[in-house]
Amino acid sequence: MNEPIKVLLRLVVPPRLRPRLRALYYGGSRYTCPICGNHLRRFLPAGLDFPVLKEKEVVGGGYYPNILCPVCGSFDRMRLLYLYLLHKTDLFQKRYKILHVAPERIVAERLRLVSGADYMTGDLHGDNVTGDVDITDIRFPDNTFDVIICNHVLEHVIDDKRAMREIYRTLKPGGWAILQVPISLTLETTYEDFSIVTEAGRERAFGQSDHVRLYGRDYKDRLEQAGFKVDLFQWTAEAEHFGTPKNVFGLNAKEAIYRAAKPN
Repeated sequence: MNEPIKVLLRLVVPPRLRPRLRALYYGGSRYTCPICGNHLRRFLPAGLDFPVLKEKEVVGGGYYPNILCPVCGSFDRMRLLYLYLLHKTDLFQKRYKILHVAPERIVAERLRLVSGADYMTGDLHGDNVTGDVDITDIRFPDNTFDVIICNHVLEHVIDDKRAMREIYRTLKPGGWAILQVPISLTLETTYEDFSIVTEAGRERAFGQSDHVRLYGRDYKDRLEQAGFKVDLFQWTAEAEHFGTPKNVFGLNAKEAIYRAAKPN
């Protein structure tokens, strides 16, 4: 859909009808968005194209030609998160006390339906959240939450180790967190340089102007140092629930889910 047509549609089509119109325009049989349920001929391109993201093979970063749902706006990482919660947890069968940090709108809508008042959202500066939440200083008592979801947040936080400890502290024993970040497949250890403070410098070094590090393969070790027991889930090992080998949900085959549990 070219830009002049998009502008025209925004002017004449009421907002409540736009998703339906996009579903018709992009309709097809190759892909399905598991969140909004629409069948699509393709996903849309999105992402950043800074050289470091390609050079360091950053999973969860970079530009992809087929990543964004044109109807609900979900990215591949949101669809993977939703599918994991649906098929690998009982989050949709039981009521848990959940904290969702910097919530993705479309995922938040689904979780709010099943968790009601036990579902809390928080961000430092976000709109449409339950309250302000600084993950380096979470203003809740120890052992408050059953589940914490923190998807692509820690790479923005200067003191990520303190944030990990706060997430651990506020989880109940036996509780768990989903802690996704962009990860370089070529870096053995996480790259940080806090002398880099300009937007242009961070784009060159970390691939985004508000990122403060580039995580390496030691990310699991960093979580374990905070006390977590960490399980990695590769969705390709159970492809029947995650889009089959044809990848009809448009996921990134290299992305793993990091599930960090607080021991009983």
